[in-house]
Amino acid sequence: MQAKRGYVPKDDRHFSEEARQTMRVASEHIGYLINHGYGLKQATTFVGDHFQLSDRQRAAIMRSIDTEERLAGRRAKEIPIECLRDQDVWIDGFNAIITIEVMLSDSTLLSCMDGAVRDLASLRGTYRILPVTSDAIRLLFDVLRDAEVRTVNVLLDEPVSNSGRLKSLLADVGETYPFALDIRVVGGVDRLLYGKKNVISSDSVVLDYCESWVNLARHCLGLTAAQAIKVW
Repeated sequence: MQAKRGYVPKDDRHFSEEARQTMRVASEHIGYLINHGYGLKQATTFVGDHFQLSDRQRAAIMRSIDTEERLAGRRAKEIPIECLRDQDVWIDGFNAIITIEVMLSDSTLLSCMDGAVRDLASLRGTYRILPVTSDAIRLLFDVLRDAEVRTVNVLLDEPVSNSGRLKSLLADVGETYPFALDIRVVGGVDRLLYGKKNVISSDSVVLDYCESWVNLARHCLGLTAAQAIKVW
């Protein structure tokens, strides 16, 4: 059987409808606490212990919710994909590609409060190219081609394993597309995206500090048979 990005067999139990009902109640409690000054991690630990949530369920909630202030800020910066015509885009490479890989693997995806689609695949400095990787890149590039972007800038985190191999694969796949393609392996991708326009990422910190972002993962979701779940 081919490896599936982000697949965890126990997710069927962790994110069953009954489990999600419990998580929604827990998310309400955590939301109240963080909107009254408590830290997200501390609030999730406190509420998660009360509801006996698994580590994966807690991670899903933490990636799905945030304070009303931060959510409003991200929503205000989101621009429609139609605005990308003749524009330069900046892609948080591993973030965007892994989310689409998870999407094409039919693994767990989260529909989050800020509208972003996030995954639960933990990178932690290690990455390996899978058979689904080429398909994920093609879907990403197909959408950008159809949006008629001018230049695609892809930033890959230098410390992550196989970043060089992914750069080569991106370049190979990108040869047939009409836009200009610039792929860089750099340190501190998050900070390099701060203040940028037309950012493609679901990283909450990047969304908080960029000038504008495009919800490309959600657009890709609509082109596949995958589903994103709500835990809030």
